[in-house]
Amino acid sequence: MRFRTLKELAELCEQEGLSIARLMIEEQSKESGRTPEQEFNKMKQYYEVMKEAVHKGLTEDTTSRSGLTGRDAQRVNSFMQDQEPSLGREACLAMTYALAVSEVNASMGRIIATPTAGSCGIIPGVFVSSQQRFGWTDDHMVEGLFCAGAIGYVIANNSFVSGAEGGCQAEVGSAIGMAAGAMTELRGGTPAQAVHAVGLALKNTLGLICDPVGGLVEIPCIVRNGFGAVNALAAADMALAGVRSVIPSDEVVNVMYEVGSAMPSKHRETAQGGLAQTPTGKQIMSELNLRRGKKQ
Repeated sequence: MRFRTLKELAELCEQEGLSIARLMIEEQSKESGRTPEQEFNKMKQYYEVMKEAVHKGLTEDTTSRSGLTGRDAQRVNSFMQDQEPSLGREACLAMTYALAVSEVNASMGRIIATPTAGSCGIIPGVFVSSQQRFGWTDDHMVEGLFCAGAIGYVIANNSFVSGAEGGCQAEVGSAIGMAAGAMTELRGGTPAQAVHAVGLALKNTLGLICDPVGGLVEIPCIVRNGFGAVNALAAADMALAGVRSVIPSDEVVNVMYEVGSAMPSKHRETAQGGLAQTPTGKQIMSELNLRRGKKQ
């Protein structure tokens, strides 16, 4: 790729008169040797999987194999039909869809890792709900995925995207930043505004630990996906309004690396700290181990 930082990405777009999405499609084509049309069609297939996961999460039994999670998206969806959400319908819908996809993941369904399975609900939650709201075409959403991919590429090469390396700030945080930047561009924002959205989003998740209860990508991972979708919408709105990330977004990415590197191992997906080590978390782990022992 011709860019390594968000600043370089925005500058290239400005120099060549391209959106982040169009630049990324060209760069990905050069990298893979496939035509831009082939790359686009492949990404379109991924978006279909995302929409299918949203639908499945709202209509099928998403109880996880552990029995700890499932059907929360359907509960929120029912609540939204009966009452006026405090968030407003649009943000609540994004949250609902993010929960739905994350629950499909926990129940061993088919999802797209964006950028990981643990953060798989945020981009679909934001994208599918926004598509319904604004009447956007699938092709427009696919362009958004390329924009998100370019942002994720920079984050992955300068920091972390896995909870085991950098905590939940690396998984959920990166997904929020990717969704925020892409949403900004989808709504007509400039590459510079999209980059500011990334910084605004990442600053809000710095230091978020990865503490899966029972070692499963269920608690608190699923609800963090729901909250993450809402945060992404907020960051996009701020950027579109002209709010800037005073600390340049690339510097925020570097700080995420610094914080993640300093994070104790017990807070990096080992289930040895945080919520996993609360009395209830320990009890859940004991019950899971007992059930596993009986199965063996």
